[in-house]
Amino acid sequence: MCDYSLHGIKSRLANEGEHLFVHKFHTGSKGLASVHDLKTLERPSPAPAGASVWARIKCWFDSKKVWITEDMTKALPAVCIPPGARLHLNGIPVGLQKQYGVGSREEVTFVQLSAEPFRYRDAIRFNNGQEVLLQKLTDGLRVDVLCLSLPEEAPAPRPVAAVFAREREHVSVG
Repeated sequence: MCDYSLHGIKSRLANEGEHLFVHKFHTGSKGLASVHDLKTLERPSPAPAGASVWARIKCWFDSKKVWITEDMTKALPAVCIPPGARLHLNGIPVGLQKQYGVGSREEVTFVQLSAEPFRYRDAIRFNNGQEVLLQKLTDGLRVDVLCLSLPEEAPAPRPVAAVFAREREHVSVG
């Protein structure tokens, strides 16, 4: 879900279709953060209604700042992903591609490698079976949330023959 190392950081659950990125939090641990959350933090709040001219000018100047302050990085929540969720990685660095035998874009499964306390456990599993801790991924790597539910949670389609057999049982000949 969220590594033990991220428990001191504000966090929330991911949403399907959300755009995330690998981020090194102020604690030094890596996790996932939301592009939307970051943009919201970067957006200054407007001058309150009835504010003086000077207050409006200050808000205007604040809106021109484009750097991320330390306060912003501390306010950025970690985004927690449930084990089994399907993710799409985009922009995998060449070194990781060669090391794990993958391409620059890959669909992966989010996994937890251990339940032991005080160990990094959040990881991804490539379709070739290779597993990588989030701590080993490059900062800024783009991650899209495709599906949060486990494959066995999705209802299995019933075979057509079973549907017809049930219908025949309910039809009475009169």
